[in-house]
Amino acid sequence: PPRTEEAMYLDNVVDWLFGGLSHWDAEHFLFIAEKGYLYEHNFAFFPLFPIVLRGFAEILLWPLSSWLSVRGRLLLAVALGNSALFLLSVIAFYALSRAVLQDRRLALLSSFLYCSTPANVFMTAGYSESLFAALTFGGLFLLEKGFTLRACLALSIATAARSNGLVNIGFLLYLPSLHAISLIRVYRATTKGHSKVLHYIWVILRLLLTSLFGTAVIALPFCAFQYYGYRTFCTPSTSLEQIHPALLSLGERRGYRVPDENGPPPLWCMRPLPLLYSHIQDVYWDVGFLRYFELRQIPNFILAMPMATLAIMAAYAYFQANPELCLRLGLWGTALEKPTPGFFNPKVFVYVVHSTVLLIFGTLCMHVQVLTRFMASSSPVPFWISAHLLLLNEPLLHRRKTSNPNVQLQTDPKNYCKHTPQNPILALLPHFKACSPTTQSILGYFLSYWILGLALHCNFLPWT
Repeated sequence: PPRTEEAMYLDNVVDWLFGGLSHWDAEHFLFIAEKGYLYEHNFAFFPLFPIVLRGFAEILLWPLSSWLSVRGRLLLAVALGNSALFLLSVIAFYALSRAVLQDRRLALLSSFLYCSTPANVFMTAGYSESLFAALTFGGLFLLEKGFTLRACLALSIATAARSNGLVNIGFLLYLPSLHAISLIRVYRATTKGHSKVLHYIWVILRLLLTSLFGTAVIALPFCAFQYYGYRTFCTPSTSLEQIHPALLSLGERRGYRVPDENGPPPLWCMRPLPLLYSHIQDVYWDVGFLRYFELRQIPNFILAMPMATLAIMAAYAYFQANPELCLRLGLWGTALEKPTPGFFNPKVFVYVVHSTVLLIFGTLCMHVQVLTRFMASSSPVPFWISAHLLLLNEPLLHRRKTSNPNVQLQTDPKNYCKHTPQNPILALLPHFKACSPTTQSILGYFLSYWILGLALHCNFLPWT
């Protein structure tokens, strides 16, 4: 887009340092943070991340306003803010992994893999992935710990960052149901007569209220944003004279719709359910069921294949280990009474279902190349299954004897404190050739995407 303010002293320096973080969809977020929701297609990008960027630029980076323009401060906010948000998401990811897997070593290894995520560049660039991941993993951790109201708030805020936050409603319906069934089983064994019936009624009533309230709270940001889009374009209060000429000229050249109180409303306003988000995905991005299944999109399917493979392996391995639990939807069974720590823990069931739903929807209804960042910022399962496979198949992680006695993972006391664990991912890299094929495949995928994504995306090459 055209720059509508003059460059200041440090703008060129910040752009030289961090300009690679402003490409592809990041340009949309930066534009919204600077100019607001001016064009119709801007509404494909949810408002929380632009609000956070603008707040960061106007409040924390205000002392730099004499040297940096708003655009320059926003770009600096991307670099600093997303780095901080990613660290928060790592903390939330580890806490959630400990609570669900109940295996500290697996949780720690999963977290190290998450730090090496194949979606690395999107966690740092001007995308909402880090913000969404921090809120989602944090909200799910709170839900696992029984803090339902706080979890609803976190997951609701996550929906203000990305539309797929709506899928988290499934957790809010499932986990309280699991807790309610456990309570009913306890009451059945410990109470009698009318008291038992009253307890049953109370548990069911509380479950219904929690589900309805939680669903409404999580869906509220999405609905409010759609209403804002409807008011902006279907009942506009803005005239073309109020829009900067350079931005108006850009809209005319590119065919971008702008709100105009003197013009006719767009056709989508006349639909029974006038959802602007659906209209944008259909018209501007050509997103729809099976629309991406074309021969020319084969490279994008190949790009998404490793992440899809991890999700499929997770679902298959979990079903093989817990067939009865899966058929009972994880709501009752002997496995719940004597849970086994690790990836096959009954608590993991709902996360595997969630991951599978994201995989199916992302493959059939989205631009499939975004599957990597879509799942890496929404589901812990790809990292859990990767860590599980590493612990299962890599002898070096267990410090067993190998064909080469010199290849052992030992902590160097000169470089590591007594109570600080060595990062097993970094420890495996010097012995990459001696690792098992499974380890080579997983680490090769994570690190190659980590490096390629950074190199290609920041140079405006196809890595979106």
